[in-house]
Order: sequence, then structure tokens, then C-alpha cells
Amino acid sequence: MNVLKYSIFAILGAISYGTLSTMVKLGFKDGYTSGELIGSQYLVGWVIIAAIYLFSFNYKISLKNAGQLLFTGLMTALVGITYAVSVSELPASIAVVFLFQFTWIGVVIESIMTRTWPSKSKLVAILLLVIGTLMAGAIFNQSLSSLSMKGVLFGLLAALFFALYMVLSSKVATQEAAPKRLFFISTGAFLTISLTTNPVHLVTQLTETSLWRYGLLLGVLGVVVPFFLFAISMPKIGAGLGTILCAAELPSAMVVSVIFLGELVTPLQWSGMFLIVLGIMSPEILKRMSVTQRSGEKLLPYNRRG
Repeated sequence: MNVLKYSIFAILGAISYGTLSTMVKLGFKDGYTSGELIGSQYLVGWVIIAAIYLFSFNYKISLKNAGQLLFTGLMTALVGITYAVSVSELPASIAVVFLFQFTWIGVVIESIMTRTWPSKSKLVAILLLVIGTLMAGAIFNQSLSSLSMKGVLFGLLAALFFALYMVLSSKVATQEAAPKRLFFISTGAFLTISLTTNPVHLVTQLTETSLWRYGLLLGVLGVVVPFFLFAISMPKIGAGLGTILCAAELPSAMVVSVIFLGELVTPLQWSGMFLIVLGIMSPEILKRMSVTQRSGEKLLPYNRRG
């Protein structure tokens, strides 16, 4: 029951991430750059989390744990940076396909770390997710020979960094309280983003223009909510299952874009989204089927005696 609860937390975190692409597109329409939008996301998110951490009155942490959590934040910031490069080189529908390779990369990393083969349920989930992502990303309508190798490389790097973020979230400093983990992860992310965006310019834009609206929405839905939910759920469910559940981000992004941007989604893409949802649910479905089967086998001798 606890695994199901924490799995729901991970899915909600992924759904929160899925809203970001639509908000960024709306920000583009209002004349803001990707640097301003992503920078405001991490700045506002960091300020909110810092306030939560300040009022937690629990500040003691070892240098090792602080360093590991800062490095975890570095990984999530690198996802945004590399994915932005990929989107600039490739159609968005293709870039997202390469990003979503994190679903199987995370399982592979976990298997290497634990020196065990992925379970059958995880392999089934990955197969459904990969096929569903290809369909939802409309990759079959593209000429693959014309793709930018730079875009492909950075898309795969984004997938690797996201998978590493999931692994680190499930492994490092898990004994620390959630507000403390959130603060150091968000600090690592904000410091990384600050290397590519001028913080002074960001503060000026946030106080003098309507950028604060996007910063608030992006900060809450792209930093505070997912960081909090992942900090709680990942240590409980592990990186392998966590990366599978985070595939909920793509269906979420598609639905939100249809509602707020009026984007058209083809029947093939809807079918792909259905496969992704099925892939997310498959580990739990197969687990329940296995439990039911084992229960039936235990009852069989009794039935024969009756």
C-alpha cells in the first residue's frame, strides 16, 4: 500500500512537470526568452523552498550530504539546459522522444548499481513506454536522415541527466528531512542556472515586468511541487520504477497543450499516450495479477480435499 502511495506522489510530480512546456510557450508569445523563463523558474522556486527550509528550524547537515544534494540539483538543471539545446536543433515532437529515453536509462542504471536484472514487469513497462513515446512524438512522420546530430546528442544527454537525477533522488541523503533535501537540491539547480543567466537581470525583470507571473507558476509547478514529491517518493520506490512512473509527464504535456494552446493531436498520438499510461500502470497490474495467481495456487490443495 505504501508503494502505491509513493508511486502516486511520483506520478503527480511528473504531471506537474508536464505543465511546463505549455507555460514556456505562452511566455514565448509574451516576448520572454528561454533563459528568462527557466531562470525565473529556478529563482522563484529556490526562494519559496528557502523560506520553507528557514522555518523548518532544522539546519544541521554533513558536508557529504550537502555536497551530494547540491550535485543532485546540478543534474536537474542540466536537464533543462541540454533539452533547450535539443529543442533548438530539432522539432519539439522529436526532441521529446529522445528526452523520454530516460525511462529505460534509469532502469539500466539501477540494474548496474544493484547488479540485478530488471524485473519482468519493468521490461514490459519499458517496451510499452518506448513504443508509446515514439507514437506520441509523431516520430513516424519525420525524416530521420535530416535530423541534427547535435540535437539528437543533447536530447540523449538530457535523458541521461534526468535518469541520474532520479537515481540520486532515490539514493543520496535519504535520511535527511524533506525541507532540507529540497533546499540543497534547489540551491544546486539555481547555482547551475545562474552560470548561464544573469541573476541581477532576472530580478529586474521579475520586479518590473509581468515575468513574475510565469516565474511563480514555473517555480511552483516546475521546482517546488515536483522536487517535494520526488524527494519523498523516490527513496521509497527506487529509481527504476520512478523513471517509469515519470513518463506521465508526456501525456500531461499533451493534454495541457490541447486545453490551453489548442494544439492538434492526431489519433496516432492519442494511441501513443494510451500506451504510455498503460506502461505506467503495468508494473502494478502485473504485480496484482501475480499476487492473485499465487493466492489461487495456495488455495488449490484445500479445494481438492473438499
